[in-house]
Amino acid sequence: MLDAQRLASQPPATAQIVLYKNNTDNKGASYGAHENFLMRRSTPFADIVRHLTPFFVSRRVVCGAGRVGIGRDGREHGFQISQRADYFEVEVGLETTLKRPIINTRDEPHADPEKYRRLHVIIGDANLAEVSTYLKVGTTALVLAMIEDKFITTDPAVSGSVASLRAVSHDPTLKHLLTMHDGRTMTAVQLQMEYLDLARKFVDDRLGDDADAQTVDVLARWESVLTRLEHDPMQCAGELDWVAKLKLLQQYRDRDDLDWDDAKLHLIDLQYADIRPDKGLYAKLVAAGRIERLLDDASVEDAMHDPPEDTRAYFRGRCPEKYAEHVAAASRDSVIFDLPGRESLQRVPTIDPLRGSKAHVGALLDECDTALDPVARLTR
Repeated sequence: MLDAQRLASQPPATAQIVLYKNNTDNKGASYGAHENFLMRRSTPFADIVRHLTPFFVSRRVVCGAGRVGIGRDGREHGFQISQRADYFEVEVGLETTLKRPIINTRDEPHADPEKYRRLHVIIGDANLAEVSTYLKVGTTALVLAMIEDKFITTDPAVSGSVASLRAVSHDPTLKHLLTMHDGRTMTAVQLQMEYLDLARKFVDDRLGDDADAQTVDVLARWESVLTRLEHDPMQCAGELDWVAKLKLLQQYRDRDDLDWDDAKLHLIDLQYADIRPDKGLYAKLVAAGRIERLLDDASVEDAMHDPPEDTRAYFRGRCPEKYAEHVAAASRDSVIFDLPGRESLQRVPTIDPLRGSKAHVGALLDECDTALDPVARLTR
């Protein structure tokens, strides 16, 4: 997006475009940062709702982006953990812009619908901190794996999930007590720890010593962050967006004796999300060594051009690179070719996410100089 911003602002453009990676204009409008997870169609949707809702209610403490202002229009003074929390009204539903649900029912799998469903997650904040994003996706993937394998046998339901979601966000001290359906009370951090304990047992039971390094790392980072959040949230200022932002804002408040309604704090909140490296406050914190990165710029650049090798993304990425003049379109579930000598476009479906990998088609693409042969062999 930074590259796009720079290109769009070049002459003959008459005005500069500036992009902010955030979720609200603080005037009542909110825009999403959606996640999508491919799940087994055989998993009952009721199980997803039952076990994922409490996880999402409490997940804010790990992946909130932080926001100055309470309420949709930010009129109430204060700081909250999540930019999205105040915009959710129901527990389950199809909408994404009105009556937003914690669990969204939209289901376009972009794959074989008999085998897969797409879980469309709209509740997440737009994160800049890489650790926040890493844990947001990694921990959710673990919880979904447990749901698919029916590993969660308890029912950690939260009373009044929508109100609880907002209450968790409105309390950056992390002391708010959630009331569970079984009568227990616990903080959002403690509820996250229950999911962490289940995930550890799940990985030990299903994978044991064969657990991959990334799964092991997600569990370790999840535990480390939750332990420090419970003791003192400010210890996570180098990893989590909302804590980094709160620490920065508090420094300005202390220095200039500012109340939370001060316009300067709202400006700092916005400037944190400016994606320009020389303007954005997040970028400046990274440059100063105050926020940890998991990747370097070279790795990011490589990922923009080199597709993953173990999914259909490999085929979808290699074809436009190698056969650019003959690729008419490419999407999640197909690549469409315009081949010489063919009266109609040729469509190669990619509805199986695990086919089209390097192991599957790498040698074929390497040995074919034009698209004619691979298309003929794949559609035979």
